[in-house]
Amino acid sequence: MSSNKKAAPVGVFDSGVGGLTVTREIMRQLPDENMVYFGDTARVPYGSKSKDNIIRYSRQIIRFLQTKNVKAIVIACNTASALALDVVKEETDIPIMGVIVPGAAAAVRATRNKKIGVIGTEATIRSQMYSKVMKEMLPGVEVIGKPCPLFVPIVEEGFAKHKIAEEVIDYYLASMKETDIDTMILGCTHYPLLRSRIMKYLGDGIQLVNPAYETAMELKKLLRKMDLLNEGQSSAEESGQVCANGSYEFYVSDTADKFKQFANSILPYDIRTTQRINIEEY
Repeated sequence: MSSNKKAAPVGVFDSGVGGLTVTREIMRQLPDENMVYFGDTARVPYGSKSKDNIIRYSRQIIRFLQTKNVKAIVIACNTASALALDVVKEETDIPIMGVIVPGAAAAVRATRNKKIGVIGTEATIRSQMYSKVMKEMLPGVEVIGKPCPLFVPIVEEGFAKHKIAEEVIDYYLASMKETDIDTMILGCTHYPLLRSRIMKYLGDGIQLVNPAYETAMELKKLLRKMDLLNEGQSSAEESGQVCANGSYEFYVSDTADKFKQFANSILPYDIRTTQRINIEEY
C-alpha cells in the first residue's frame, strides 16, 4: 500500500457533537491518523427522525467525506449505525464501520449475569440492533432498552453539568435502576458526556460501557487488516490542523463557532477552525 493512501484521512461523522467522544478516542489510540470530522448540527437530533431520512443524511455526508478522499469512514452515531450502516456499506467501496458492534462486544465481555441495559435515542432503541447483535454474541442474554431522547439536547446545549441533567437522568433511569442489569451501554455518542452523573446515579453495581474506545480499537484492526494503518505520519496538508502527529479537519452543517467551543472543551487538542458547509448540496 502506498504511503499516500495510508496518509489519507479517516472520515468520522455524527449528528452533532456526540461523535467527538469517538474522535477523542481515535486521537488517543491512533495518533498518527489524519481525520475529517463532520457534525450534522443543523439536523440534530437524529433519534427522532425516520429511517429514510437517516439513510438520506448518511448518504449525503458520505458523499461529502468522499470529496476529502477519506480511506475509511466511522459512523460515530448509534442511530445512523443502527438504521443506515448496512445500506451505505453496500453502496461504496470505502470501508465503513459503526459503533454498535464494538459497543455490544464490550458489554458482552463485561456482563457477569447476562443482563445488559442499553440507553439511546428513540430510533436506536426501537431498532433493537444492540439486542440483536448481543444475542448473536451471547445466547441467553437479557437486554433491556430505554430511550432517553432529552440527553442529546442537554449535551448539545451545554447543560451536561447542570442540575437539570440530574433531574432528567432520574426521570429516565429510575426504572433501569430497579432492574437486575449489571452492565449498561451508553448507546449514543452524546451520552459519555453525562457518564459521571449517570455513574453516580446508578451506583457501583452497574458497569457502564462507552463504545467510543472499542470503536477506536476496531478501527485500528480494520485499517491494519486492509494495510491502511498510518504508522508513520507524513507531512500534513496545509488545510489541516496538526495536533500530536495527525492532521484534523472539522466541518459542520450549522453554528460552527458553537461547535468549535464545545469541541475544545472535550478534545485533547484545541481546534483552530471549523468550517460550515451546506450538506444539502451533496
